Amino acid sequence: MSGEKGPVIFVDDDEDLLPAAGQMLELAGFSPIVVNSAEAALARIDENFNGPVVSDIRMPRMNGLQLFDRVKAIDTDIPFVLITGHGDVELAVAAIKDGAYDFISKPYETGRLLVTLNRASENRHLVLENRRLRDAVVRSAGDMPLLGNAPSMTWLRETIRQIADTDVDVLVEGETGTGKEVVADLLHRWSRRSTKPFVALNCGALPESVIESELFGHEAGAFTGAHRRRIGRLEYANGGTLFLDEIESMPPALQIKLLRVLETRQVTPLGTNETRSINIRVVAATKVDLSDPAARGDFREDLYFRLNVVTVNIPPLRERREDIPILFAHFLERACKRFGKPVWEITAAVRNHLMGHDWPGNVRELAHFADRVALGLEGAPNSPPGKRDAELSLSLSEKVSLYEATVIRNALRECDGDVRRTTEFLQVPRKTFYDKLKRYGIIPGAYRSSRDRSKSS
Repeated sequence: MSGEKGPVIFVDDDEDLLPAAGQMLELAGFSPIVVNSAEAALARIDENFNGPVVSDIRMPRMNGLQLFDRVKAIDTDIPFVLITGHGDVELAVAAIKDGAYDFISKPYETGRLLVTLNRASENRHLVLENRRLRDAVVRSAGDMPLLGNAPSMTWLRETIRQIADTDVDVLVEGETGTGKEVVADLLHRWSRRSTKPFVALNCGALPESVIESELFGHEAGAFTGAHRRRIGRLEYANGGTLFLDEIESMPPALQIKLLRVLETRQVTPLGTNETRSINIRVVAATKVDLSDPAARGDFREDLYFRLNVVTVNIPPLRERREDIPILFAHFLERACKRFGKPVWEITAAVRNHLMGHDWPGNVRELAHFADRVALGLEGAPNSPPGKRDAELSLSLSEKVSLYEATVIRNALRECDGDVRRTTEFLQVPRKTFYDKLKRYGIIPGAYRSSRDRSKSS
């Protein structure tokens, strides 16, 4: 299991301590980098360093606090954990206020250090992941309609570019929400027809009594209520592209008429015998496999073959999971701007949902989830990553220890570091309380107000 959690730099000038520290970190699943000086640690750190730094405060030449300042200048988001002696507690508390991740008092318990490093490591991974996603969104701005680096999406973009400027009709297959209209729009935009109309009609959204008039148009008086002439979608798309969504829902009687239009490129509006030539490209979309007779149902086989000059398949999200984070980052950034929300951060809880959910609604469902996250209805996108959500990756015993230590710290803070008041508040024996303080490396004096500390010094 070595190295699964990423690197940790451990800095201490005690040469005898370093081998044991490295072994402890390696057994815990980290990739330890143990060094005996702050200078050696700085040589291993840049803005892309993917882990926390642990350093003793008292070291020759450059001490731990000076190292913290240097690391902070490289990247303020690198978690920095200080190891302190009893005399350095106030310095460590000041460093926490200045941005240090945590401090642990000597002699520290291994379990306490590992709980802190698990959280700090998760924190760092989330920070870098958010940065990568933002950069990827910026770099891919030109390809936003079909964002993704999965091989299937690379193939899809290449196929669309190859066939966009041809005049062949195209059948687009894909589940609900995969972006079939986006593909149709790109086929239009990347073609010489882009200056002409892109006309869309959802064949499943209109009743049979209306769809024929919408598609073919009608003359005034063609039927009751037809008070004036109407140009149909077929004729209106002349020179451009007609997109027929949910083509499998088209009534059988209209399928015969559409087949004739595709073969002759002529349209006859209702209420007239006049035929009008049209120059259109048809892109039809379906969420069922029209090549399968059972799935095709009453959809005409000859119309299927006529539309199936070129077929483009859009993969569902569950088959290209590597694209989910960047797609979500794009939708979340867009949603935050639309709703006037602060700069977003993807938390561990949101990330786990992204990669664990099957997304039956595909890209459309993902976009709606991003809207809810931006509005604060799902997760907490604007909270600092790695604190609460990082706890999801801890074991049960680690979570219990983390909770107990948090309760003790909060109680000490409430009681201004007074041990007697704190033990009464928590209703625990004094010896048990001191055992827990030692276990978690908690110094009661760090929680006294500055006025109380000055009196005791």
